[in-house]
Amino acid sequence: MTKIIGLTGGIGSGKSTVAKHYASLGIPVYIADDEARELMNKTKIIGKIIDIFGKEIISDGKINRKKLSEIVFQQPPLLEKLNSIIHPEVNLHFKNWVKKHQDFPFVIKEAAILFESGSYKDCDKIIMITAPKNIRIARVMNRDKVSQEAVLRRMKQQWPEEKKIEMSDFVIQNINIQETLRNSERILSLL
Repeated sequence: MTKIIGLTGGIGSGKSTVAKHYASLGIPVYIADDEARELMNKTKIIGKIIDIFGKEIISDGKINRKKLSEIVFQQPPLLEKLNSIIHPEVNLHFKNWVKKHQDFPFVIKEAAILFESGSYKDCDKIIMITAPKNIRIARVMNRDKVSQEAVLRRMKQQWPEEKKIEMSDFVIQNINIQETLRNSERILSLL
């Protein structure tokens, strides 16, 4: 049976870089955030989101993710409501995706909130990517063109790194990219 390897890390940790590296090695990688974005714009899900956030959340027939992010990261109860709509859909989509990849010994599920969503329970092993907070903040500010305050609000919605590290099977400190990629390949040999 195909094993599920969870790949997670706080915002700006570099988990997407490691996920892309694994994919380049021919390992099937499911990017939960990308799939959530796609699923969010399906008709039945858009309707549920409009019911909560109103039609002003729509731009050009799609969810305006930037506007939605600004709302939910300032109002945690609304983030919970949004997650209660999206997570069941992503979980169902992932289960179907795994069935299509059952010829592989393992697949990678990359998810920023693997622990927070509870989907870590479906994983056979978990790889945690981490980096010092100041580096993570700088990466996200540069990548998303947002303020430090906006990054800190997002970080606040995620579990503390220490808690996630304790629950992970492997931890990669991502400061030097070459070393990070070497460590990610070393972990593959242990799976």
